[in-house]
Amino acid sequence: MTYILAIDQGTTSSRAILFDAQMQRVGTAQQEFTQYFPQEGWVEHDPEEIWDSVLNVCRQVMDKVGASAEQIAGIGITNQRETTVVWDKTTGKAIHNAIVWQDRRTAEICQRFRDAGCEDDVTAQTGLLLDPYFSGTKVKWILDTVPGARDRAEAGELLFGTIDSFLIWRLTEGRVHATDATNAARTLLFDIHKGNWSAEICDLLDVPLSMLPEVRDCAADFGQTGLFGGAIPILGVAGDQQAATIGQACFQPGMMKSTYGTGCFALLNTGTQPVESKNRLLTTIAYQLDGQRTYALEGSIFIAGAAVQWLRDALRIIDSAPQSGELAAQADPNQHVVLVPAFTGLGAPYWKPDCRGAMFGLTRNSGRAEIARATLESIAFQTRDLWHAMQGDWGAEADVILRVDGGMSASDWAMQGLSDILGAPVDRPVMQETTALGAAWLAGMKAGVYPDQAGFADTWALDQRFEPILPEADREAAYARWKRAVQATMAF
Repeated sequence: MTYILAIDQGTTSSRAILFDAQMQRVGTAQQEFTQYFPQEGWVEHDPEEIWDSVLNVCRQVMDKVGASAEQIAGIGITNQRETTVVWDKTTGKAIHNAIVWQDRRTAEICQRFRDAGCEDDVTAQTGLLLDPYFSGTKVKWILDTVPGARDRAEAGELLFGTIDSFLIWRLTEGRVHATDATNAARTLLFDIHKGNWSAEICDLLDVPLSMLPEVRDCAADFGQTGLFGGAIPILGVAGDQQAATIGQACFQPGMMKSTYGTGCFALLNTGTQPVESKNRLLTTIAYQLDGQRTYALEGSIFIAGAAVQWLRDALRIIDSAPQSGELAAQADPNQHVVLVPAFTGLGAPYWKPDCRGAMFGLTRNSGRAEIARATLESIAFQTRDLWHAMQGDWGAEADVILRVDGGMSASDWAMQGLSDILGAPVDRPVMQETTALGAAWLAGMKAGVYPDQAGFADTWALDQRFEPILPEADREAAYARWKRAVQATMAF
C-alpha cells in the first residue's frame, strides 16, 4: 500500500488523516488542545501542546492503519492561518504563546497605522487590510512586549512562522525554515504581486527580514522528517482555506467555496490576475503551483462553528453540535430572533474588531429553539454578506453555485437554510474532508501518486444539492432584519 499523510492543524484540534493511492480516507486521528484567553479579546495556544498533538495524531493514525514510514509517499500540511509563533533559532522553543488568528490585542496598533495613512499602501501590496487578524502586527507585539525579543530578533536569534512553518521546522529538526505562498500571503508582510516579502512593510512594522521563512510553491520540497520510523518527505503545504479550495477542485475562475469550521471562509477563484476589492474583501493567493500564482477574493467570518460551540459550552442548551439543527427545526416560525455573533469582532465586509455580539427580537416565549435557529441563521446571513460583496467585485451573476465543506456542512438543516438565505444552490460533496484532501493532493501530486489538476477535478463528486425553497419575500425580509441588527450592534 502507498499512503499520503495529511496533517490538518486547526484552531481547536490537530488531526492526521491517511489517504490511500485512490485518495480515499483510510484512517483518522484527532486531538483537541487548550484554548487560552488571558484577557478579553486575547486568544492564545501553547506551541508545545500543538506540537505534541501533531506528533500524537500522526503516530496514532499510522498505528491504526498499520502504515509504516516506508509506505507513506509524502506529507501534506494544512493549518490554521495567521496564528503567529516566534521561536528561538537554536532551541526551537517559542518565546511566547502562539497568538491566534482570532486575537484582537493589536487593534490599537492597526488603528495607529490607519490614522497615519498606511492602509492603502499595505493593501496595495498585500491585498489585506490593517486588522489584528493578520500575523504582521502580532509579530510586532511579541517583539515589542517580550523582554529582549527585539534585540534577539535583530541579532538573528529568533524566527517567525505561521503554524505550518513552525511544524516544518520541528518535523525537519531545525533544518528547514519555510512556508508556502498561501500562508505567506496572510501575514501582512508579503507582496502578493511580486511574490516576495515586502521590505517596506517589514520596516513599517519593525519586523526583521531575517526572521522570515523562505516562501515556496504549495507543492514543493519542504524537507523530510524522520520522526515516524523512517524518512518521509514533506511535499505539500497550504493554509486551511486555500487547501479547502484545492480540495473542492475550484481550479477555474468563478468557482467558489465556503468552509464552515470555527469561522467561515468563502473564496472565489479569480484566476491569474488579482482582483482589487471595492467591498472590503481580501485579495489573496488561492494557490501557487510551478511558480504560477492563482488569486482569489476571500471573505472571512470570525464566528461560525464557534457560535455552535457557544450554545454547547457557554449556554449549555445543547450537548453536541449536531443537536443545533434538530433544536432549530423546533423553533416558533412566528418569532424572528436575530443573533449577531460578533464575539471577537466582525470580519468581512465590516471589519469592526471592537464590535461585540448582540441578540435582537427576543420575546417572553423565546427559548432554546429560537436561539439555536438564530445562531445557525447568523452563519447564513454572514455568508450572504460575503456573497453580495464578491458579486460586486467579480461581476458574477446570481447563478453561481457555492461548494461547501467543514463540520457544519454535514447539517442538512443548516445547508438548506443557507440556500434559502442566499437564494442560490448549495453543493455538498461526497468527500467532506476537503481541507485535508487538498493538502494530501498537493503532496500526492508532487510525489507522483495522484493525478494533475484536471484529473483531480474529475474525481469531485456531489453528495447533495440544496435548492432554495423559501419565498423571496420572506428571504428578503429576513435579510433586512439581519442588516438592521448588524447596524445596531456596530453602533452600540
